[in-house]
Formats: sequence, structure tokens, C-alpha cells
Amino acid sequence: MIRGTILELKEKLAGERHEFASDLLALAEGEAISLYTLPRDGQLGGVPLAARTRCLGYFWAARPYNVYHAVDDAGRTLVAYINLSDRTVITPDLIHWRDLIVDVVLTPDGRCLVLDEDELPPDLDPALLAAIEAARDDLVRDHRTLLAEIEARTAALLATAAP
Repeated sequence: MIRGTILELKEKLAGERHEFASDLLALAEGEAISLYTLPRDGQLGGVPLAARTRCLGYFWAARPYNVYHAVDDAGRTLVAYINLSDRTVITPDLIHWRDLIVDVVLTPDGRCLVLDEDELPPDLDPALLAAIEAARDDLVRDHRTLLAEIEARTAALLATAAP
């Protein structure tokens, strides 16, 4: 199941960069799926997560977002955390993406919460703001379809890892 290690490089709008190493589960043209196991208790989108929770990262060069899918030991969704993003570049060693501040949180009980819109800079380029708003609106409208896609892909990936 694990194909090696991949570096995730997240760049914020202001230029700040964060790097994360995780396991690479799948790699295809314009798409990567990573796995990160939480070393300690934490939270994602306000949802508490226990140490050893598995988080699968779904990245696409052609989609205006990426998804972190946290699952319990049985592979059930705890939370799906969606980062609006652009400039995503995927290579066998690197996932580089720009964080567009606005996030969407999906919970198994059907909640869809939009976060951090108040953090968008007032001088943001109008074309970028329009792209962020369009991506947000699409996600809010189609969040159930996206969650079903992510859950099905996660189940298939985890099934291949079963002994």
C-alpha cells in the first residue's frame, strides 16, 4: 500500500511555507493520495482526533481544492477537511500547493461548514476572490457527492492494506 514518502509543501497567500512529510499511497497523472498518522491527539476543523488517527490527503492538480479525510480504526469518516487551493503541482517526490485561506469542513452527520472567509485580505485580486467564491459555492452545493467519492476511495485504499 505505501509507495514511499512524499513531501507536502503548502504555501500561504502571504508567501509563508509549511512542509510535511507523509506516506505516499497513490500517484497518478495530476493526482496524489498521501497518508499521515497523527502522532498525538489533535483536531481537524474543530473535530477532536485521537493519536494514531489516519488522515488521507487527496490532491489534484486540476481541482480548486484538496481534501484531508480523517478516519477511525474501522475506516469510518471522522471529518473531511477541504482546503481551497490553486497552483497544485504533483511529482513523485512533492505535492506543492497554495492555500487560499477558505476551508470547508464536512462531518458524517451531514454538516458542511465554511471557515476562515473573514481572513481573506481586503486587497485580494478580484479574479482570485471570484475563483475562491465559485469553488466554495460548488463545494457547498456538491459536498455530499464529494464526501461519497472520498469515502469510497478511502475504503478501497484501506481494503488493499488489509492483511
